[in-house]
Amino acid sequence: MNLSEHHYLVRVEWTGNRGDGTTSYRSYSRDHDISAAGLPLITGSADPTFHGSPERWNPEQLLLAALSQCHMLSYLHMAVKNGVIVTAYEDSAEGTMRLNADGSGEFTSVTLKPRVTITRGTAKHLAQSIHAEAAAACFIGRSVNFPVLHEPVVVVGGTADPLAAPSRAKTTA
Repeated sequence: MNLSEHHYLVRVEWTGNRGDGTTSYRSYSRDHDISAAGLPLITGSADPTFHGSPERWNPEQLLLAALSQCHMLSYLHMAVKNGVIVTAYEDSAEGTMRLNADGSGEFTSVTLKPRVTITRGTAKHLAQSIHAEAAAACFIGRSVNFPVLHEPVVVVGGTADPLAAPSRAKTTA
């Protein structure tokens, strides 16, 4: 077994056959289930713009969530490695997708906006700077072909640090 390779298995099952299958663009639902052994079911659909259900996760949201999760987990690892004590972390990720004339589309950028709370006595500049290390280590961010920008805010003991201005760092492989 190659320890440098990891394999993942998920199952996606379309649940949107309304009886006539795909006889027309509007004859079927975009609903589907995403599952993996031992994990809770994720109910998915298309974005409502593309006739999907607004009550279900769409692939675009899941891509943003994956990028945000990956950066957070990489950041927390870098925090431990660099002696930065994080007590809270939240992110409000935003993505831009462009639709092309032929009906295809692609993301053109994603901006992560993590808000990290650190303990008093932790080096604020270090807490800010390790976002670049986290971006360079993030498996998902390294796998996409569009820029993943970061606008982090560092909060010390519940008070915003005016010296920690948001920075934009493009994820690099």
